[in-house]
Amino acid sequence: MANNYRLFVSALALLFLASVPAANGAQYDTPGIGSLIQGQAKVAVVVGAAGSGAPAGFTIQWMDYSDFLANGSQWPDDVDPLRSDADFNGVPTLNTWDGTLEDFSLDPWESAVVEIGDLFDETGVDTDSPSELYVNTTYIFRVRANGDATNDPSPFSPDMLATTEMSMNCTFSQGFWKNHPDLWPVGALTLGTLTYDQSELLSILTEPARGNGLIIIAHQLIAAELNIAQGADPSDVDTVLDDSHTLIGSQVVPPVGSGDIHPGTSSPLTQVLDDYNNGLIGPGYCGPVANENVSWGDLKAAYR
Repeated sequence: MANNYRLFVSALALLFLASVPAANGAQYDTPGIGSLIQGQAKVAVVVGAAGSGAPAGFTIQWMDYSDFLANGSQWPDDVDPLRSDADFNGVPTLNTWDGTLEDFSLDPWESAVVEIGDLFDETGVDTDSPSELYVNTTYIFRVRANGDATNDPSPFSPDMLATTEMSMNCTFSQGFWKNHPDLWPVGALTLGTLTYDQSELLSILTEPARGNGLIIIAHQLIAAELNIAQGADPSDVDTVLDDSHTLIGSQVVPPVGSGDIHPGTSSPLTQVLDDYNNGLIGPGYCGPVANENVSWGDLKAAYR
């Protein structure tokens, strides 16, 4: 997936930058923004710096497009519960880890791909919304270069729309399994060579990664194994699952233990499992779930 990102980043960034004039005065130039892929719970967003770069990083804002329209097609001026913000200003260890992006400070014409809706385990970002996006929902996004001691922040980019996916038969994301323990098809899972019960697995799912690749891959591996246990076809990730368990080995995942893996080692496997759980590869995402409590049998019947 990282290779696919790099293939499209330059073209997408240039497409959006072509319509964005440079800012005047002591401001950084406005970055461009585009979307690369959409999963059921995330959107991969391309940010392309303009001629001045974005040496202090960049900030992305997003909100449900229906809320934006209800607000008179205006962005809220101040902090607002309807609007989400993420300030990318440090060193990433998850979505953009491919050895080419050392941090979120962008040189002139440099691009980065970040995954909105998949920020819980990311580092180098300050956000009020690390949670996943909603399924089958259109969001509006914009970006600006951060200010620093040299220049003020750039103006915001033109708005961009992207819609999360919904398909059938059928995987769920890690966020779904974390928030629906009553629907788990099994009460224990093996990660590496060790077995964890449900309470331990839930503690792992709620543990921030803070750059620990073992926690990052465990989050996606738990979700993938739960999806497979409830009947999802694993054929697209069989090898990745085996490699993930081998990588973890006998290490005990925090907070149950104190194991640690460099994120650059685990990230390629994590990305494939993340895409599987989000329905980008494999059988696809299961779709939305009703708010009321239902049995697992009812849920399976509704989405098969």
